[in-house]
Amino acid sequence: MEKQLEQPDFMALALSEAQKAGDRGEVPVGAVLVDPTVQTVVASAGNQVEADHDPTAHAEILVIRAAAAAHSDARLAGCDLYVTLEPCPMCATAISFARLRRVEFGAYDPKGGGVDHGPKIFSQPTCHHQPEVIGGVRELEAAEMLKAFFAERR
Repeated sequence: MEKQLEQPDFMALALSEAQKAGDRGEVPVGAVLVDPTVQTVVASAGNQVEADHDPTAHAEILVIRAAAAAHSDARLAGCDLYVTLEPCPMCATAISFARLRRVEFGAYDPKGGGVDHGPKIFSQPTCHHQPEVIGGVRELEAAEMLKAFFAERR
C-alpha cells in the first residue's frame, strides 16, 4: 500500500511570515509563493513597507519579485500564492501580470481588498489573466493577528 505524503501547510508558513512582519512593526501580512508541481516554496516574505520606505513593499509584491528574479522570467505561470490577507488592487494586478495559477488568502479586506472587495481586479474586462481564487483560508488566525496588531497601536 502506498503511503500518502502529507501536503505542506503553506498558509501556516505565510502566517509565520506575517507574525515576523508584525514583530518588526510592519502590518502583519505574509506571503508564500509555491511551485505546486514539486510542493516547494519558491519565495516567502512579510510586509516591508516601513523598513524599505517603499509603499509597494507588500508581501505579495516581494515574493513575486524574488521568484521572477530567481526564474529570470516575469511570468510565473503554474505558481500558487498563499497570503494572509486579501490582496489589495496593486497586488491583485501584479498577480495577474505574473500569471499566477492560484491565490489562496486568509482574511477578507472589505476596506482595502482588490479581489473580493473594492475594484475586484480579476473580474474586470481589462484583466488579462484571472487566477483561481480561494478566500478565507485560516481566516480567523489571519484576522486575529491583524486585529491584535492594530489594537496595540490605538
